Amino acid sequence: MLNMDFSQRVVIRSDNEDWLPSPAGGVLRKPLAREEAERGHATSIVRYEPGASFKRHEHPLGEEILVLDGVFSDETGDYPAGTYLRNPPGSGHAPFSKEGCTLLVKLHQFDPRDLDTVRIDTHATPWLPGIGGLEVMPLHDFEHEHVALVKWPAHERFQPHRHFGGEEIFVLSGEFCDEHGRYPPGTWIRSPHMSAHHPFVEQETIIWVKTGHLPI
Repeated sequence: MLNMDFSQRVVIRSDNEDWLPSPAGGVLRKPLAREEAERGHATSIVRYEPGASFKRHEHPLGEEILVLDGVFSDETGDYPAGTYLRNPPGSGHAPFSKEGCTLLVKLHQFDPRDLDTVRIDTHATPWLPGIGGLEVMPLHDFEHEHVALVKWPAHERFQPHRHFGGEEIFVLSGEFCDEHGRYPPGTWIRSPHMSAHHPFVEQETIIWVKTGHLPI
């Protein structure tokens, strides 16, 4: 078990973590949260070295991917950096990468009724106006769960707020800040149900955000 107490706030600066081997040669991982060795709930940074592949496998409770760099591929297509993918419960594939890639991957975390297949090129999707000076790119919604990219302009401050159903953040660029600390690119933050903070930035910053999905 790793970081499976959802009542605790977790902050991991993934760039400081070591790469660990996976069952597939050439596929390495930095576990962020993990239920069991090779099954169940898992959140990881995953790196495919050039030419690496993973044997076909199923996703009993879904797989969520954000391609951070390179090109990720499977039998459905090639997905360059900036692609957001959701493979629903019961799906399966045989992934690979010809040139190599790095991914944020979340496994076995879908509601069984959440059956949408999602493929979004975030570099070709328009930003929408959000609260204050924020811009938002919605990626997926299912009942109480919401996933989006959020772009913060330099010197933006957001009102103090609580996270009903928790909040999960991965910093993509810039530097995200709140009263608890400062978080460079590659930082993963998971905050529990009804946690609170007062976020701000000093430079333009883009974060991946998921809310409303943690145990209440």
